[in-house]
Amino acid sequence: MSQQPTDGKIVVDGIDKRFRSESGPVDALRDVNFAVEEGEFVCIIGASGAGKTTLFRIIAGLESATEGTVWLDGEPIDGPGTDRGMVFQEYGLFPWRTVLKNVTFGLEERGLDKQARLQRAREMIDLVGLDGFEDSYPKELSGGMKQRVGIARALAVDPEILLMDEPFGSVDAQTKQRLHEELLDIWSATNKTVLFVTHDVDEAVTLADRVVVLTGSPGSVHEVVDIDLARPRSRTDDAFADYEQQLRDAIE
Repeated sequence: MSQQPTDGKIVVDGIDKRFRSESGPVDALRDVNFAVEEGEFVCIIGASGAGKTTLFRIIAGLESATEGTVWLDGEPIDGPGTDRGMVFQEYGLFPWRTVLKNVTFGLEERGLDKQARLQRAREMIDLVGLDGFEDSYPKELSGGMKQRVGIARALAVDPEILLMDEPFGSVDAQTKQRLHEELLDIWSATNKTVLFVTHDVDEAVTLADRVVVLTGSPGSVHEVVDIDLARPRSRTDDAFADYEQQLRDAIE
């Protein structure tokens, strides 16, 4: 078996993705290359049609690349796995399960005994600030609370990587700001490697150590921008605005 070509927790190595359509093949991604170090928080941004979600699904193992390989700890990704926890914009909670039962789902799949999975689930619920809502159902929660349940469920199985596809895209601006703060607290507490897809430049500058900018159709890496700002970050700082403008220019 070939080896990954460079160091990194995740290495995206020459990824092409081609779909078939009635009018012929359509290239979604072409020769995408970048690496994510262990413990990094990396955002992927780009205009509509740049292939962000397609790339996310390939890294998650939900789709196969036409060419190239995604490596995780030196092993090629060839399908979904518990080493990757996933959080989506649509929440994906089971409406018939309580918060506690939603969070224990992955632990049940792994065969943990009841006491162990309940303890782990309660720890994750407390981590995301939902202590006291264990017996609530998704219909009783706000959008922000639902997304916290999704994060708790993803973290419960103790994944190597947390993959997030526009997870805060459907919440209001005030809730999004609060979720940013909470996510950064969780990231600091767990030391997870985070790969976060977004179309929101402000969100990328707020969260990321580095930002991978996809442009074009098919999508390819136009630029990787290091965000050299101390946390917590203020949107009113000139440096913050400079990074926003740099990323907008890169996307355009």
